[in-house]
Formats: sequence, structure tokens, C-alpha cells
Amino acid sequence: MPKMTDRERLAKIDSEQKRLAQEAETVRRALRAQYVALTGDIPVEQLSEREFKDVLAHAIRVGGAAAVTALKALPTAAPST
Repeated sequence: MPKMTDRERLAKIDSEQKRLAQEAETVRRALRAQYVALTGDIPVEQLSEREFKDVLAHAIRVGGAAAVTALKALPTAAPST
């Protein structure tokens, strides 16, 4: 088998990178869809859209375990009427 030229190797690598990027995007979208489905069972309507986004953004920023630990340490809020 003849050795590939640098140009051929580069073309092959570029092609593989594009394929992997597409695959990563497909998996990312599937994972996000699973998380969206989970919110159907959570009473998110008690939060404003901004509060919901902020909670998620901060939880992602600090990491799930740290966010859960911090939230569990908070006192339980009185039910709103």
C-alpha cells in the first residue's frame, strides 16, 4: 500500500474531524432531549424562566455535586399560596 502524502493525510484527518463533530452534536442533542423530558415531572412553573435558567446555569458552573450539597443545606421554603 503506497504511503499517503501529507495532503492526503490532512484531508483524511479533516474529514474525520467533521464526522466526529457531527457525531458529538448528535449525542449532545439526544442527551439534552433526555434532560428536557425530565423537567416534565418537576413543578418548574413555580420559578420564573429567568430563575430557572439561573439555577441551572449556576448548578452547571459549580458542578452538580456541589450544587446539590449547597441546595440541600438551605432551609425548606414555606409553601406559597
